[in-house]
Amino acid sequence: MKDRLRVEERVDEILRYALANDDLGGLLSTACEALVEAGVPVWRASLDIPTIDPNARAMAHKWWSDRPLSSEPLPHGPEQEGVFRDSVIFYVMSRGLEAQSWHLERGEGVEEFALLHDLKAQGCTEYSLRLVGFGGDMAVRGVALSLATKRAGGFAPEGLKVADRLVPALALGAYRMSLARTATETLSIYLGPRSAHRVLGGEIRRGEGETIAAAILLVDLRGFTALTEREDALRVVGWLNEHFEAIGDVIAAHGGEILKFVGDGLLAVFPAAADQTPCADCERALRAAVEGQAANRKLNARRILRGEPSLEADAVLHFGEVVYGNVGASRRLDFTVIGRAVNEASRMEPLCAHVASSLVISEAFARRCDTPFRDLGSFALRGIEGRRRVYGPA
Repeated sequence: MKDRLRVEERVDEILRYALANDDLGGLLSTACEALVEAGVPVWRASLDIPTIDPNARAMAHKWWSDRPLSSEPLPHGPEQEGVFRDSVIFYVMSRGLEAQSWHLERGEGVEEFALLHDLKAQGCTEYSLRLVGFGGDMAVRGVALSLATKRAGGFAPEGLKVADRLVPALALGAYRMSLARTATETLSIYLGPRSAHRVLGGEIRRGEGETIAAAILLVDLRGFTALTEREDALRVVGWLNEHFEAIGDVIAAHGGEILKFVGDGLLAVFPAAADQTPCADCERALRAAVEGQAANRKLNARRILRGEPSLEADAVLHFGEVVYGNVGASRRLDFTVIGRAVNEASRMEPLCAHVASSLVISEAFARRCDTPFRDLGSFALRGIEGRRRVYGPA
C-alpha cells in the first residue's frame, strides 16, 4: 500500500511539473529522478518526440545519472531517414509493439543496432524502450521513452513495473508541452515571432489591431516571371527559396519581421518610435536592405558558377503609420500591416528599374537617417496624389 502511494505521489509530481512548465528536458529529468528515488537504477534515459518544424523532424532529450542533460534536433533529409529506419524505435514501431527490452549482457541487439553496441561498451546491461501513441491526425503522433541501466542482470521486474506506472503521466505531459511548443513555433514560422506572440495572446478577432509607426521594407526579385516561363516549376521554387533565405536571414538578424511572401517578393517591417530622429530602427532596416542585397549577389555568384540563372533583388524602404493586426474573411485571417504607407511603398517598387537603382528610399525614410543618400528625383506614383521624392545609396 505504501509503495503504491509513493508511486502515485510521483505520478502527481510529473503531472504538476507538466502543467507548470514547457521544458521537455526538465520533464524527463523529473521522471528519472522519481524513478531513481523509487529504487529503479536508471543510468540513462531518452525522450524522443516528433516536431512540426521545417528544420527538425524530431527532438531527442537525453538524461544521465552521471552527466548533464542534453537536447538535440533530429534534422529532415534522406540521411536522417536512413538513421531512423536503422533505429530501435523504428524496429519496435514497425512491428506494432508498445515495448521491447534488450539484455545487453547477453548480447541481445548489440550486432543489429549501433546504439545498443555503444551502450554495452559503456557498461550498460539492459535497454528498455516504450512507445506511447497520441490520437488525432497531427504529425506529433507519439513519444518514445527509453531506460537503460548498468545494474548487473538489468532491471528488476518490479522496477520496470514502476516505470510503466509513470509512463502515461510522462507521455501526457510531453503531449501537452509539445502541443504548446508546436503552436508557438508553427505560428512563428508562418506569421513571424511578433505576430505569433500577439495571436497566441488572444488577438484573433477580425479588425483587431493597432496603429504603429514602422520602417517598411519591400523586396522584389527582378526577372522572376520570365524565369517561370522557361524553367521547371519545382526548380524555380527551389531557387526562390534560396533567395528568400539569403535575404530573410539578414532581415531577421537586424530585428525585422517578414509578414508575408507575395509571389517573388516579400514585405517586412521594423516597428519604430514615431518621434525618434535619427531613428535607430530605420538604420537597422537600411542595413538589412543593403546587406540582404549583398547576400543575394553572393548567392547569384554561386548560381552562375553552377550554370544556374540568377535573380537580382530590388528593394524599397519607406516609413509611416500602418495598422498592424487582423484582416481577412471570417474564418481565414492574415495578421499583417495595411495602410497608406504600405500602398505607397508598393507603388515605389517600379521606380527601381526607372531610375536604375536596386534600392529606392522614400523621403519620409531618408529624413530619419544620418546616412547620406543620393537624390534620384521626384515622381508621380500610380494611384497616389502628388509627387514623391526618392533617394538611393550615396
